[in-house]
Amino acid sequence: MKDSIYRLNLRQLGAALREGSLSSIAVLEHYLERIGRLDGELNCLVHLDAEGARAAARQADERFATGKPLGPLDGIPVAIKDNLLVADMPCVWGTKLYRDYIAAEDELPVRLLRQAGAVIVGKTNVPEFTLRGFTGNAVFGSTGNPWNPALTPGGSSGGSVAAVAAGLVPYSLGTDGGGSIRRPAGYTGIVGLKPSIGRIPRQGGLPPLLADCEVVGPLARTVDDVRLIMSVIGCANSGDPRSFGFPDIGAASATPERKRILFVERFGDAPVDPEIVALCSRAADRFATLGHEVERGPLPLDLASVNAGWPILANTGLAKMAALDARFHELVSVPFSDQAKAGAKLSVTDYLTFIETLDAFRVAAARLFKDFDVVLTPASAAHAWPRDSQFPPVIDGKEAGPRGHAVFTNWVNACGHPGISIPVGRGAGGMPVGLQAVAAFGADDALLDLAGSFEQAYPWADRWPELALR
Repeated sequence: MKDSIYRLNLRQLGAALREGSLSSIAVLEHYLERIGRLDGELNCLVHLDAEGARAAARQADERFATGKPLGPLDGIPVAIKDNLLVADMPCVWGTKLYRDYIAAEDELPVRLLRQAGAVIVGKTNVPEFTLRGFTGNAVFGSTGNPWNPALTPGGSSGGSVAAVAAGLVPYSLGTDGGGSIRRPAGYTGIVGLKPSIGRIPRQGGLPPLLADCEVVGPLARTVDDVRLIMSVIGCANSGDPRSFGFPDIGAASATPERKRILFVERFGDAPVDPEIVALCSRAADRFATLGHEVERGPLPLDLASVNAGWPILANTGLAKMAALDARFHELVSVPFSDQAKAGAKLSVTDYLTFIETLDAFRVAAARLFKDFDVVLTPASAAHAWPRDSQFPPVIDGKEAGPRGHAVFTNWVNACGHPGISIPVGRGAGGMPVGLQAVAAFGADDALLDLAGSFEQAYPWADRWPELALR
């Protein structure tokens, strides 16, 4: 059993710890050994706190010995994306501007994990300012995909997804401001949830660059793992007033209600890899086989104004950072310096007009989810590409810009709804493909039910990249 600890899901790990067939320190050492042996090829973790993790694991073992575990995640290792603050650990955010920054306190979601006994092993790699769709930066270099280390795991939660997919940790935390959990989860064959705005409370973090459109979310191998994590950190907290009003995440429904599903295989004339369309279309058919009502058609939302104004959020956020730190333009990469300069030229009217655009879009999205319970799309328009390239320049033989691969995801951040990426197969080149499912605002629990029932019918947890099996 000890040689295959990484194959256990979170409930199995928790049960083994409570019954005493495994100790937290043994589980941790298993993962530390795997990190030391496998991460050199991947570059998932940019900071490893082995001694701090060992201390936390020993404390967990003391609780288990007295029969007083703190919760379902007690004693289980986790890695944290390097744009979330962890006390006494670096938070470099992929930029030379923060190369020497050490966090004084845990950001709220991290604090909730620590209070529940989670064993924090370290921080995972990101692109600079977590504003790109691949994972690489001038401080730590690029991260590879466990299914093919020459390719990217996507971004910006690339280090977090790669660590889970390779079995270096059983779960991780990421963030999603435009698809940064869902696309990378799809590229690596794991599950990634972007919760509703406020579902996981946030407080005490880095400067927000995407307003409330960026949320924290869990990454794991199974839907039930994600549900378990959400039961710990998806809770109301006075640190974030937006977190109030959600019901507690409960146990999975044994018989999920029949859903009205809209499957959208492409957005207008934006190119999509035909293999991805075929695998996602097959998955939509499988939902119909499971008893759901599946309709195919275009997304009945106007995305033009949201897409046109989307850069306003990041550019004004960077402009504020530049105004507050005289070192900004000297230390950050040129594209981000240029974005900050562009943001500084925007007016208050420009910014507030886009906020009004977001508000109107959220109203329109709410109407859509009165007609449908769930919208399905591919998680990405392209397969994973070379790890040192920021985006694939061509998709299905057509030129694609920096966001061409990401066309399916940022509208979900704009409206604030929950979205999940689940594996639906692998292409001819062996790379995983993810399907995105989106539900009404606040319907995170029902979305997990739907994804979990699909996983039960078409399981994927036993599919591992060759690298993970070494």
